[in-house]
Amino acid sequence: MTIPDDYTAARLAAAVAGLGHRGRIVVRGADRKSFLHAVLTNDIAGLASGSGCYTAFLTPQGRMVADMNLFDLGDAALIDTPAGAGQRLLERLDQLIFSEDVQLGDVSEAWGCLGVYGPRAAEAAGAAIGADLAAFAPFQNARLAFRGDTLVAARRDGLGLTGFLLFAAAGQVEALEAALAEAGAVRMSAATAEVLRVEAGEPAFPADMDEATIPLEAGIEGRAVSFTKGCFPGQEVLVRIRDRGHGRIARKLVGVALDGSSVPSPGSPILAGDKEAGRVTSAVMSPALGRPVALGYVHRDLAEPGTAVAVASGAGPIPGTVTALPFVTP
Repeated sequence: MTIPDDYTAARLAAAVAGLGHRGRIVVRGADRKSFLHAVLTNDIAGLASGSGCYTAFLTPQGRMVADMNLFDLGDAALIDTPAGAGQRLLERLDQLIFSEDVQLGDVSEAWGCLGVYGPRAAEAAGAAIGADLAAFAPFQNARLAFRGDTLVAARRDGLGLTGFLLFAAAGQVEALEAALAEAGAVRMSAATAEVLRVEAGEPAFPADMDEATIPLEAGIEGRAVSFTKGCFPGQEVLVRIRDRGHGRIARKLVGVALDGSSVPSPGSPILAGDKEAGRVTSAVMSPALGRPVALGYVHRDLAEPGTAVAVASGAGPIPGTVTALPFVTP
């Protein structure tokens, strides 16, 4: 198979992805940190200025409304959400504000975002904005100046690679992308970003997680949930599963490495013998492995790596094997 240039750049150097389609919310006010700590799944109160975390907002039934990156800017919090989830999240958060000093602002249109990924991401992003990003820890962020405007640079590893998110005024995004290109970062297509994401085994909302998903099913609880921070919407459900159910869930998101060259469509049934045992949520052809790979949910009894399964297709079942994630390591 032909390996795209932007895939090679991401694996070996640096590539830049346009993330303007994602949502961006700014949270201000004296009570912003305590408010967010009370309603989100991770420990927000413990964040220092210039740090951040991956977190989620759940219904009282423990189902996901959205996952998000949250960055503490010192005098405000910046929330980066999946495409299409920002407005819904904004409305849900607004409904929970009563007497708290909290102001929410949707800056999705006013601010754009570029993601820079690869082993030379810090070098390329730093050269483009005139800053040293090499020592940034995951989620570390800083306000910087770019061509007379404020820019927020945040380390956010993703797609299985070292990564940086650069949030800039919408009118500066084109100039920022040009500066990144001059620094050697290759423009990455959405298709290549999707291949890298699936190879890394990273679930995306709403493709692999949606309003019916419990975080434990998607396997994100280790990164997104604090079980020691106190109450938050949906916490009782998660604790009950963890403690009374011994962590047993009916279904689990797994990786499936497939034979042949046919890439199944999302929603394709995953089979155990002649019985449906789950559904594919994302699938790509992996350049690194030279075979199709998929993410999907299966019954917990089939989630062990090495389990033989198949994926239904119009041409007949495609043999596959449940595989430990990630499919490809950096």
